[in-house]
Amino acid sequence: MAHRSKRMKEIDKLFDPLKSYKLDEAVAILKKCPPVKFDQSIGIALKVGIDVKKSDQQVRGTVSLPHGTGKNVTLVVIAKGDKAKEASDAGADFVGADEIIEKIKGGWTDFSALVATPDMMRELGKLGKVLGPRGLMPTPKAGTVTTDVAKAVKELKAGKIEFKVDKLGIVNNAVGKLSFNDNQIVDNVNALLHALSRLKPASAKGTFFRSLYLTSSMGPGLKIDLQSIEVAKTEERQ
Repeated sequence: MAHRSKRMKEIDKLFDPLKSYKLDEAVAILKKCPPVKFDQSIGIALKVGIDVKKSDQQVRGTVSLPHGTGKNVTLVVIAKGDKAKEASDAGADFVGADEIIEKIKGGWTDFSALVATPDMMRELGKLGKVLGPRGLMPTPKAGTVTTDVAKAVKELKAGKIEFKVDKLGIVNNAVGKLSFNDNQIVDNVNALLHALSRLKPASAKGTFFRSLYLTSSMGPGLKIDLQSIEVAKTEERQ
């Protein structure tokens, strides 16, 4: 039997692994866990009712979290001329064209998100093996391939995130930091759930939201009572 640390034994006393909690109850439990030396991320794992093998049931989109992610977003924009200036003025951390593409070819990926104008995608597309596995390749659907680079920069800096269902039919996303107040965390979770609900595939049968867990970086995964979340109840009635 694996040894459980003193910290994990203290955490075990705070919750029942067989119980489903209301969202605000789960947040309160995570905040009661013994602290660590960094501000932990809060994340969700949501199982959705789709057939992942069907192309018309893929779920992917973006949402602007009302209270942001709590992370410092390092943003790169690949653009030329006036668009490069617009990106710089909007607050992008790195702006350029061929010189940044060459830097990425050399292995540089020390940034959170990448925005590009459509005219730069031909060259940037050659970097799929570098950017793709890290989730950094710009796409029109995520709003990161655009001529409105200023808007994209401002949204990403303010807390816009991308979400998608993995091969197991699960959406895993960070929704804030443990240092956020309880209402901020709940608001962010609800914003993500509303965005997901709007993207339910027409061909998906049955209940869309199957199970939901809330966790922190160094905390337990707490099962959430979906009947306590309005968007989940509304989805189930449809």
